[in-house]
Formats: sequence, C-alpha cells, structure tokens
Amino acid sequence: MSLLVIGTVAYDAIETPFGKTDKIVGGAATFISLAASYFYKNIYLVSVVGDDFSMPFLELLKSKGINLSGLQIKKGQKSFFWKGRYHNDLNSRDTLETQLNVLEDFDPIVPADCLDPSFVMLGNLMPSLQMKVLDQLKGKPALTVMDTMNFWMDTAMNDLKKVLSRVDVLTINDSEARQLSGEYSLVKASRKILDMGPRYLVIKKGEHGALLFNRDEVFFAPALPLEEVFDPTGAGDSFAGGFIGYLAKTNDISFENMKRAVVYGSALASFTVEKFGTERILDLSQSELENRIQSFIDLVQFDISLV
Repeated sequence: MSLLVIGTVAYDAIETPFGKTDKIVGGAATFISLAASYFYKNIYLVSVVGDDFSMPFLELLKSKGINLSGLQIKKGQKSFFWKGRYHNDLNSRDTLETQLNVLEDFDPIVPADCLDPSFVMLGNLMPSLQMKVLDQLKGKPALTVMDTMNFWMDTAMNDLKKVLSRVDVLTINDSEARQLSGEYSLVKASRKILDMGPRYLVIKKGEHGALLFNRDEVFFAPALPLEEVFDPTGAGDSFAGGFIGYLAKTNDISFENMKRAVVYGSALASFTVEKFGTERILDLSQSELENRIQSFIDLVQFDISLV
C-alpha cells in the first residue's frame, strides 16, 4: 500500500501578533506529508520546487519515510513563495505577496511505482492539476481525499466540481463550505456538497473544532484549548495529513474509524500552531503525540445518567 500526496512545497514569510519570520519552509504537501509520516511511512510526494529550495530539508523529508521521486526540482527557477499577515484573532489574514514561480508551468508526474496507490491526498492546489494526478492513476484508490479553498471556488469552479465528482472525502473550512453550497447552515451545506460527489465531508472550524459528515451521520470533535498559538499556517494541512495518515495506517475507512482520524488530525494541527511553520511538527515524540490524543479524549469524555 502507498499514500500519494500532491500539493505545494514552498517558502512562506509570516507575520502574526506574536512575531514574524523571514523565509521559512511551508506548503500544503509539506505539512500533509510530515503529519502523515507519524502514522505511515510509504508516502510519495508529488510537487515542484526551484533550485533555491533547501536541500537539507528535502533530506529531512526523506528521513521521515517520504519518497521524493515525484518532486521536480527546476534548475534556474525559484520556489513558490507566499507572504501573509494574520490579524489579532488569527482566524483572518492578508496576503502581502504571492510569487507563483515554478507553479506557473507545473505539470505533475506521478512516479511509476505509485500509479496504483491505496490512498490519495490532493492538497490545496489548482483543481486542474489535481485532476491531472487522478487521470494518471491506473486503478481506483481505496480512499481519495481532497482539500481546496475559496480562491478556486472564485476562479475555477467548473474544474473544482469535476474533481469533486471523483473524490471520497472533501476537507474545507466553514466559510468555504458556505460558499461552495450557498447555504449558511452547515448541515444543509453538507447535504448539497455531498450531492456533488464526495461520500464524506470534513468541515474545519479552526479553534472551534471539526465536523465530519456522511449522508446519515455527523460527528463533532472539539479543538484543544491551547495556552499559546503562534502561527495557524499549515494547521489545516496538518489536520489533513494526520487524518489520512491514520486511515492509511489502520487501513480502515469506515465512518467509525474516520471519527478517530479526525481526532488524530486535530492533534497534529494543535501541535502545528504552537510554533512558526513546520518547526513544531518536525520531531514530535511518540509520548507527546499519545499525551495530546489523551488530552482530546479527556476533553470530551464524561459520564451522564438520563433522569
């Protein structure tokens, strides 16, 4: 079995109320792969960088069991770069600068030994590129998960709907769910989105947790209250990586197991926000991860007797 991840491997520069960074490593595929690697080791990453990208960081990814044979390194070109500033609530942000660079003509190529993966994670990227990856696969994966954002809803809705019709799970935040469905109620929104193709929907609500829907059931996992939140960049991608990494590890895609996967994904996201960029999730210990999961369990576990 293998897990195929597509998305950006990039540089970010981030400003929050708690500080700012120069260029640091970011990108959806980076966070997804790192988070998933805590549960699963046969990960193939498909992306593109310029020759300005940190080679030591790429070696670090390899050391985590992430196969980079699908990562293109474009000589003489620069990596994708994003600069943003978060507002005081950390839920909203302003984009200060975007340099597409190598993404302008990116043509994703799935490695020959990963054309029949069991699990696929389509990280946030142009829908037409997500479709190109799906078109290269020889068989139907056991589970395909897709992440997207409001920008693609504004600029590439037709392509987005085509990809939606071919995936099993969509992960988006609450404002994106409302935009995609045209419904304010997230319950009504979930029904409309599931009609577009996915069998499951995860709506991420940041500091307010996450919702998992299928046509007949709904599950809610709270977010863990944290003493310090420095940088929310990559939290949603870390959630997606933890979610699909756990499902790949257990090889169980039932709704019951997806509930557990939501909690594991939430745990990885809660680590990510504690420091800038990938710094916090690079070297988590098994005990740290287990203790964080237990904190989630303790948060929601209670006994009650109906009168």
